[in-house]
Amino acid sequence: MMNFKNSIVMKKINTILVAGLVMLVVSCQKKLDINADPNSATSATPELVLPQALTATAANLSGFNSYGAQLVGYSANAGGYGGFGTSFTYNFTASDFAGRWSSSYDNLEDYQYIIDNTEGKAKYRYFNAAARIMKSIGFQLLVDAYNDVPYSQALKGSAVLNPKYDSATTIYKSLADDLDKAIALINAGDTTTGVTPLGKSDVLFGGDTDYWKQLANTIKLRLIVRASGKVTFTNTTFSSDGFLEEDALINPGYTRDNGKQNPKWNTWGFSYTGSDANKAWIPSKYIFAFYNGGKLTDNVRGEATYYKFPTTGTNQLGIESNNLESCPSGSFWYPSTVRDGKTAGSTTGALKGPDAGYPLITAAESYFLQAEAAVRNIATGDAKTLFNNGITAAFSYVLAYPDGSHDLDPSTSATDYMTNNASTHLVNFDLATTDDKKIEAIITQKYIALNFVNSEEAWNEYRRTKYPTNIAGGTATQTFASTVSESSRADKLPARIVYPSSEGAYNSANVPKNISPFTSLIFWAQ
Repeated sequence: MMNFKNSIVMKKINTILVAGLVMLVVSCQKKLDINADPNSATSATPELVLPQALTATAANLSGFNSYGAQLVGYSANAGGYGGFGTSFTYNFTASDFAGRWSSSYDNLEDYQYIIDNTEGKAKYRYFNAAARIMKSIGFQLLVDAYNDVPYSQALKGSAVLNPKYDSATTIYKSLADDLDKAIALINAGDTTTGVTPLGKSDVLFGGDTDYWKQLANTIKLRLIVRASGKVTFTNTTFSSDGFLEEDALINPGYTRDNGKQNPKWNTWGFSYTGSDANKAWIPSKYIFAFYNGGKLTDNVRGEATYYKFPTTGTNQLGIESNNLESCPSGSFWYPSTVRDGKTAGSTTGALKGPDAGYPLITAAESYFLQAEAAVRNIATGDAKTLFNNGITAAFSYVLAYPDGSHDLDPSTSATDYMTNNASTHLVNFDLATTDDKKIEAIITQKYIALNFVNSEEAWNEYRRTKYPTNIAGGTATQTFASTVSESSRADKLPARIVYPSSEGAYNSANVPKNISPFTSLIFWAQ
């Protein structure tokens, strides 16, 4: 497998090669969106649909990131804004976060279109495999947000207008099976004469099928770790291809142009015209304590992530005050002093710039999954080494500029961090003397690594493990729950969001009833 520096070069070359083709696809998305009318689908080749689908996945993940950041304590309300409503109370209705449902299924139909139009066609084995892997990722997002969802009868257009809901555990098992099938398809494709390479259509790995197999293994590991003891999987082993050791970044050739910016930058940084994006949210005091010494000391990532660290404006969700600081142009998650939206960009942190790739999954998350799997005897490996690799990979992602370059060496910065926090088991794995402490350290470091990167995964992991520690009724650095929460749970947090009103209107016979945002748990949750 190529090393990190060579990977960066490959991705730069790939971006140049695909920019013209893919940005045409993205700018013409409405013409190529095969979901516009399920009864009269537009014909498009897999080569054209795949980059459009991957680009749509990045946009969908950006929405999930915003949802997760709000619920898991990465963000709180800023000053100068009102009308937060259920964002404060957690008493969610069918209209809250409804876009997560519609955007996910729309994107899943893209991948199903590829599967349907390549099934049994030897030359398209790579495309079929990539679509299956991405379909598994999309359905896991849905299950982790809603629990039971339409699966076996979904994505069939007019053939099934009212699909049944499958159990979340059944879906998880099926997703793992599909990931195994995807790896087998790629292996078969490697020996198929005339197989069509992913090539320019692959705006994730630039056509490198080894990375696709590692992605499949890593997502399967996520499924098995999360559902451990609750799902009987067909196969709990992994292919010899290993797990991801580098960040998986979707980049169809993002630029500052209209409709072509990285979606997270477009949401939280600046629009293509240079105007301010979302300024209603600021960092929470809870997450900030992992940087400024309140819990841990991490000046390097603090400065790389936040504007004016360590004097960044913060709040606890639910507190409204005339003295509460409002967000600056570009938000507090854009650390640079260059605040002109027309020239801002190319910095470190979670936003990075309008041309940065969007993280599908980071190497840090992969390493932390492997570390937990080692502790739980789900997979082999040295938990301490994997844990430390996860910390280093987290520094590498946050300290990277959009082109993958670094001013600070991630390994040196990670070593300094571990030295500066050597007295706590949350950083020094040798002090984690029990399995519970090891899991706490792993999930806490994952929480820090996912801060505004893939926030939805941190929210999933908190609900599964109850880490990082959250003390209900504690100070703003001890709990990220809203001060005006209406939750009946001990931690004063929600358990989930609820099904959208569209399901009640169009699939009322099948949608689960009496779902509570406080008591209806995802199957793997506490």
